[in-house]
Amino acid sequence: MMKKFVLFLLVFILFLTMTSAGDKQSDIIKGLNPKYQDWLKLVNYIILPQEKDVFLKLSNDRERDLFIETFWKMRDPTPGTPENEYKEEIIKRFNYVNKTFRRGSTREGWQTDMGRIYMILGPPESIERFEGVNGIVPCQAWTYHGDPDKGLPPVFIFIFFQRHGSIEYKLYDPMIDGPASLLQDKRGLDGLTYEELYDKIMEIAPTLANTAISLIPGEFSYDYAPSPRYNLILADILNSPKKDINPSYATHFLNYKGVVSTEYLTNFVDSEAMVEVIPDPTTGLNFVHFSVAPKSLSVDYYEPRSQYYVPFQMDVSLRSKDKIIFQYNRNMSVYFQESDIGRIKGNGLAIEDSFPVAEGSYQLTVLLRNPVSKEFTILERQIEVTEPGDQPRLAGLVVGYRTEKFARNQHLPFKVAETKILVDPKNTIAASDLLTVSVNVINLSETLRQSGKIKLDLKGLGPNNQLTRTLEIKLNEKDFSRINNYFREIPIADYVPDYYELNLSLLDGSGNILDQKKGTFIVSQEKVIGHPIVQAKSFNLNNLFYYYYMLASQYDKLEQLEKASYYYEQAFRQNPQFQEGLKDYCQFLVKTGQFDRVLEMAEGLKSDDRQAFDYHLFRGLAFLGKKDTGRAQEELLQAVQIYDSDTRALNALGRVYIQTGQKEKARQALEASLRLNPEQPEIRKLLSELDKR
Repeated sequence: MMKKFVLFLLVFILFLTMTSAGDKQSDIIKGLNPKYQDWLKLVNYIILPQEKDVFLKLSNDRERDLFIETFWKMRDPTPGTPENEYKEEIIKRFNYVNKTFRRGSTREGWQTDMGRIYMILGPPESIERFEGVNGIVPCQAWTYHGDPDKGLPPVFIFIFFQRHGSIEYKLYDPMIDGPASLLQDKRGLDGLTYEELYDKIMEIAPTLANTAISLIPGEFSYDYAPSPRYNLILADILNSPKKDINPSYATHFLNYKGVVSTEYLTNFVDSEAMVEVIPDPTTGLNFVHFSVAPKSLSVDYYEPRSQYYVPFQMDVSLRSKDKIIFQYNRNMSVYFQESDIGRIKGNGLAIEDSFPVAEGSYQLTVLLRNPVSKEFTILERQIEVTEPGDQPRLAGLVVGYRTEKFARNQHLPFKVAETKILVDPKNTIAASDLLTVSVNVINLSETLRQSGKIKLDLKGLGPNNQLTRTLEIKLNEKDFSRINNYFREIPIADYVPDYYELNLSLLDGSGNILDQKKGTFIVSQEKVIGHPIVQAKSFNLNNLFYYYYMLASQYDKLEQLEKASYYYEQAFRQNPQFQEGLKDYCQFLVKTGQFDRVLEMAEGLKSDDRQAFDYHLFRGLAFLGKKDTGRAQEELLQAVQIYDSDTRALNALGRVYIQTGQKEKARQALEASLRLNPEQPEIRKLLSELDKR
């Protein structure tokens, strides 16, 4: 009894939640401009729930108009032409059903059962009317030819009938209504079997009898009971307009309308992507490697060079909860000759990049914009970067289709040591390729290197694919290092087209499993496939200080100050002349209260006139921290004379004036800072306290 009560309670709560959500949406719709209310009626049967949810969250009519434009663009069967035939057809259907099916109904035509089916499927192939047929309730049978690509039957028939004497035609449900509901005279029907009811209808209207049992002509159960598949088929039919629509564009529209300019918002392009975190044996650092391949490409022409090009602009961010801990942007333009256009268009382009990353859990976002046609695509992925620990384990599994060799001190995406793995974001390879598997072993001991191995188990996942392969990699094939990379190129000419699973096991000398990794790949039906052409930029590891500064900044934002200090110091020692990094280091030293070290480091800025502002700023901040207000005021005034629009200098000067009792000057400095950046609650608090003095 208690279980039934709990189940009832859960169902009741779910009902209340759904009702509340529905009421909230209804309230929002009522507050919309009538033209948007009308649009929601027009697309009621073809809009995905995610699309509707996003639309109702938009804050102004400009955004709504752009969203509607994008909505139709995602459904345009001929995107290269000015006409959108699907949009025109939906409007035509809408006008027809409101004119035709409103008669006899208290609802608008699009809300009736006939209106709904007509809006989704259009006009039927044929209509057979059973109106005025003695013994049969007035009804119509609509025949449609289904699209197999959408999972629909080749032929199906709907019955609409005047249920319980109503004037409006309702959609007949063989499971709920049953064949008896189609007969006018209900006397004596209660005791009849389904077969007897079928025979009775057959005597009056033979073509109606079959349809009364199932949507599919000729589909019968052994006792003529209505087909239980009816609701499954009906659901497929009702959802068919939504089947091939990827709703991710809608969520991107909502999430990036403040990041991507409005002219881009209507041109979201889907993409394939691959992301992997790989510990690097050369530097000992963890790197995020990613590859993004837009599914469509717009190309421009650069006349001075007689070259075609795609001017990609890439913005990358790494977020820990609500805090961005790292971001950068980069121009990734690709130039090529006219002879390469076919190959570029056919194979596509993959934009690859890599950057060092601190340990933690992050949301990686890569925004790739193509200004040629104002297109954009998004890669979003949750990544985990684990602490190295002290136990041997596998890390950085990458599956590709070929390898290339490069110098060890040249860093490239998906390159480990001297070997770059060529990857396809679709995770697909052909029989002519070499399945390439790359993985790192970290915390490798000399004992494990001498006796251990990696076992690779491959197997097909299809029900008729019995292929299995096992390979072994001896760890002692490489010299000792705490991080070692191992890879294999495996011919797959005899692999049948299918999905495959790859299991890697790290084994010690006794065969004990120390760690495991799993990957997947697809073998194409084509013998040869065109993989995306890669655009990536290399980095010379002689300039490793750049990567150290990146990590120092990340640890700083994560409030892991010891690690941040370590990487700032490593970066500075490797290149003391890199002044942009030196300024970041000085800012960190101010934050952590190392004021004598700030004064020491700031001397590195003194000899360059272009750094005069920062030289005096950091000296002023250091003297303020050391409670030497006289020298702090002197340095900060010199900084403000050089550049008077930096909130750090103005805020510090305001604090100096407060400490020295110069109330009016303090007010002027702090108010100037707030004009530059009003979002400074601490400075507002200082000003309010100043008024009370």
